[in-house]
Amino acid sequence: MEQLDAVVVGAGVVGLAVARALALGGREVVVLEAAGTFGTGISSRSSEVIHAGLYYPQGSLKARLCVRGRRLLYDYCAERGVPHRRTGKLIVATRPEQLGALGVIAARAAANGVNDLRRLDAAAARALEPELACVGALLSPSTGIVDSHALMLALLADLEHAGGLLATNSEVKALYLSAEPSGGAIVFELADGTRMAARSLVNAAGLQALALARRTAGLPQAQLPVPWFAKGNYFSLAQRAPFQRLIYPVPVAGGLGVHLTLDLGGQARFGPDVHWVAAGPDGLPPATPGLWQVDPALAPAFEAEVRAYWPGLPAGSLQPAYAGLRPKISAPDAPAADFLIHGPAQHGVRGLVNLFGIESPGLTSALALGEQVAAVLAG
Repeated sequence: MEQLDAVVVGAGVVGLAVARALALGGREVVVLEAAGTFGTGISSRSSEVIHAGLYYPQGSLKARLCVRGRRLLYDYCAERGVPHRRTGKLIVATRPEQLGALGVIAARAAANGVNDLRRLDAAAARALEPELACVGALLSPSTGIVDSHALMLALLADLEHAGGLLATNSEVKALYLSAEPSGGAIVFELADGTRMAARSLVNAAGLQALALARRTAGLPQAQLPVPWFAKGNYFSLAQRAPFQRLIYPVPVAGGLGVHLTLDLGGQARFGPDVHWVAAGPDGLPPATPGLWQVDPALAPAFEAEVRAYWPGLPAGSLQPAYAGLRPKISAPDAPAADFLIHGPAQHGVRGLVNLFGIESPGLTSALALGEQVAAVLAG
């Protein structure tokens, strides 16, 4: 049986960042991707926002890796010529009772090492964005946007320059772990029945990560979290928006609310909303009709959310854009879970790392996640 050095399952932005980190550390890396190209899953359906690190509990992986990842990402984009822009972001309170939430966000951001937030009253916020309606806001100068496809191209180029390889149309169906406590080769089986082995394997399969872990013979199943998915719909604007910065409402349960983001061409997008989806018995999202489509009937609800901070939104100007899923490892009524790097310290299997619940801010955190996973495997 052929044995490889290091295998990464999944060629999204996180999988490619992990593979790049391993390759730059001297490992011989193969990335296995089920689709015909890279970045067709979660990475193709995000807001492409570079987050500052404002919302996450102090000391959490999300907080630490977002803050470090943001710094790494800005430097990397500048060095590699990846299109990006520090747009800044306004988090807005549209009702007086929301002003306290802005204080909570500011305190949490400071605890996470984000010290550039500015508190604005309504007049100061409108001086920056005249079309904005609010009673107060926080300005985050470190928030930005990035061309996620160009970023993944750069990561893939670095991987290949370091001797790594991307194999597409290579779906991993099952893993088989050594029964030896000291560890051994991790055997993986592809959809065509081919079996190979690897010294190290990183499961960065995104929406399929927990399902693959469930198909891992020898992995203690009681340790695995319960999978959930949150569908988010996005609408785009039929005309140019009169905003230069990203506009976020105060966060809501399950997400950050229907916010306004911009792409590098200035096109505005609104979303995501949150619709919880229970996993099927195989740990995957259920194949329900319309799961990946945006229902045009949601437009009035989106318009109402947006008009809370942009009263001038023209009627009928929102059009369905795209929908995505977030891999959740906490139930709808539970506090949001942290990233879970499920490595040898958790499951006792040398050479295996599972990445669970890698949702937002996964894009921002990708380079830092790569560092972290490489350190786990080296340790």
